Amino acid sequence: MLPWTALGLALSLRLALALSGAERGPTASAPQGDLLFLLDSSASVSHYEFSRVREFLGQLAAPLPLGPEALRASLVHVGSRPHTEFPFSQHSSGAAVQDAIRTAAQRMGDTNTGLALAHAKEQLFAEAAGARPGVPKVLVWVTDGGSSDPVGPPMQELKDLGVTIFIVSTGRGNLLELSAAASAPAEKHLHFVDVDDLHIIAQELRGSILDAMQPQQLHASEVTPSGFRLAWPPLLTADSGYYVLEVALSAEQGTARREQLPGNATGWAWAGLEPDTDYDVALVPESNLRLVRPQRLRVRTLPGEAGPERIVISHARPRSLRVSWAPALGPAAALGYHVQFGPLRSGAAQRVDVPAGRNSTTLQGLAPGTAYLVTVTAAFRSGRERAMSAKACTPVGERSRAPRPPPPGAGGPEP
Repeated sequence: MLPWTALGLALSLRLALALSGAERGPTASAPQGDLLFLLDSSASVSHYEFSRVREFLGQLAAPLPLGPEALRASLVHVGSRPHTEFPFSQHSSGAAVQDAIRTAAQRMGDTNTGLALAHAKEQLFAEAAGARPGVPKVLVWVTDGGSSDPVGPPMQELKDLGVTIFIVSTGRGNLLELSAAASAPAEKHLHFVDVDDLHIIAQELRGSILDAMQPQQLHASEVTPSGFRLAWPPLLTADSGYYVLEVALSAEQGTARREQLPGNATGWAWAGLEPDTDYDVALVPESNLRLVRPQRLRVRTLPGEAGPERIVISHARPRSLRVSWAPALGPAAALGYHVQFGPLRSGAAQRVDVPAGRNSTTLQGLAPGTAYLVTVTAAFRSGRERAMSAKACTPVGERSRAPRPPPPGAGGPEP
């Protein structure tokens, strides 16, 4: 009788430990979240470009810690109609996701990116569709730059849900529109890269994705000169209490702004803040059922110095093109600009300095039929710089032709 009692106690102990581990979930250091790849699969993308992007996404996903209680991945095609290649719940390892991406077929059709974003919000990221509440959510959109329908409104709806947006453009996109679509700051979430050079950004982008997935406590994102977005894991429920959220200038006392939020809230966006300023944030859970410790954070808004907001390429010739940009105005006007340019296929770059008050220059000595990366950088009195890049292509010039020999009998000296 005694051996069976001991065996029963041992099994009970193992079951209790297993249940305890299940209740605890993954360790705090294990990233947990939902990662959605939005792939331009329309007819505007060549078969070669599609294969290169597909290979890049596979390489990006393979080393990620994917699993049911860690990261989950999904792939949605952009075409005339959105198509889900696989949902979050289908694959439980990086190798399985990599294999599924590599076998995905191009859908062709129009580039209705806005429709695909709405599909992602309603069918994948929504809790009613099975999405996990309270975990970080990231969208990686790989595009050749164009869309047949509006992208801004559905992208903003995803941001309002707390989704972090990364954009990888192969260089033919509208820089202003893509910068607005990506999460702020755009220089950390928007990549312009030639389709043959995607591997260059793989490690950096993977690290950024893991950073966005890592926080399991109060954290800030979408930091701008005038505000930021806060997010936190579900500490309460709608029936168990509420939150008091405070934000105050770090250098002053008694100037806190407060918001009372329901217990099922997991995010809030602050606006109307001062640029280049430290703010102390406190999230105070209020509950009569159990004690939940407050969480605190310090966030610094970005400087108010704004660099070029838009780059326009015009007057493209085989060996020259004109670059214009929206200048930095106001009290923090730029002291001057410098324009760097070089072929995408090589690392060599040239620089042209442009004085304050001018917002354009003509680049000379270019090669015909060549893709260039052009970067305009504004320099400010504080010593900081703000830059923006765009891709430009010179047209193919007139090819010199060797004189053709005259046909027989067309005159000329006799042999």
